[in-house]
Amino acid sequence: MAFRNLLFFSFFSIFLLQLQPSISQTTVKAAYWFPASEFPVSDINSALFTHLLCAFAALDPQSNQLIIPTSSQATFASFTTTVQQKNPSVQTLLSIGGGRSDPSAFASMASQPTSRKSFIDSSIRLARANGFRGLDLDWEYPQTAQQMLNLGTLFDEWRAAVVSESQSSGRPQLLLTAAVHFSANRDSLSYPVQSIGRNLDWVNVMAYDFKGPGWSGDSTGAPAALYNPSSRFSGSAGIDVWIGAGLSAKKMVLGLPFYGYAWKLVDPNQNGLGAPASGRATEQGVASHGSISYWQIKAFVGRSGATWVYDPTVVTDYCYAGSTWMGFDGVRSVAAKVSYAQSKGLLGYFAWSVSGDSNWELSQQASGTWDGLNLSAKTTSAREMQAVI
Repeated sequence: MAFRNLLFFSFFSIFLLQLQPSISQTTVKAAYWFPASEFPVSDINSALFTHLLCAFAALDPQSNQLIIPTSSQATFASFTTTVQQKNPSVQTLLSIGGGRSDPSAFASMASQPTSRKSFIDSSIRLARANGFRGLDLDWEYPQTAQQMLNLGTLFDEWRAAVVSESQSSGRPQLLLTAAVHFSANRDSLSYPVQSIGRNLDWVNVMAYDFKGPGWSGDSTGAPAALYNPSSRFSGSAGIDVWIGAGLSAKKMVLGLPFYGYAWKLVDPNQNGLGAPASGRATEQGVASHGSISYWQIKAFVGRSGATWVYDPTVVTDYCYAGSTWMGFDGVRSVAAKVSYAQSKGLLGYFAWSVSGDSNWELSQQASGTWDGLNLSAKTTSAREMQAVI
């Protein structure tokens, strides 16, 4: 009788394990790449990453199937083999959606069993056909409580399909991840945290875009503050909400922006955080909504002689010259954030995106800080680390 009970328990345990996310990750050092950046895939220093995400596949709203734009098909098909030339162990994921996709198409797809199945089946086929190790959903954002519930159902069914495909094909389960809001709550709506915890390998927490001239143009600010005692909009506040909602820290990866935002100062003599501003700067490299890549910020500093400041209180860098003011993450901010991620027990970090880096200095800083902390005393806090940076 005891043997039969043990046998039953063993089979039941195996069954439960099959429903868990595909593999137990130990560290995630990830970054996104997207074709509009015009950054060659072959130039990615993949040795600095454990995972690279190829963005974005699109959702066909008529068929509810996943498609890769025709102009990107060849690049996406060769993405994995290309980045693995420099790092054979790097794992690749096909990212779906993105900030410029139509959220209503995802809401419609997720609302019905048949349309969810069309999406899920096509996503698995597309990932396997193009050599990707996993799939990443970037739905920005569910707009109602029902849509959040549907998102949780989608994750349940997606994981079950991935398990089934793995069993029938003999291949390892595909990784399943998602890019999510910096907080588990958005506009009074709550993410399906329990479904996320049991179905996804991790979530990419987008802890950035807190301030920008397109939506907060009357004053400068830290676009990706790690700490903000006067506001709930900060990376640390968002992580705390996710943990408080029940998501394990080991299911979270902290977002690092390899870009910043540029404001036009009202008075060049008032040039700190919170200085009066009048919209975006028109400096070379600044996009219409005010964003600018880190390498372009470095170029601006070089040609303008801008003053560069690191603020350890909120964890941000900024620079200014004349009436131009830019907020961003430099190497000191990146080091402090990676230190914070380890102090909170997070799984790792990710960057948007590889094309924004300058000679790989942010990527090298992030990877080196993570590895260095793995060798150092775990009791060192993020704020203590800031003091020595």
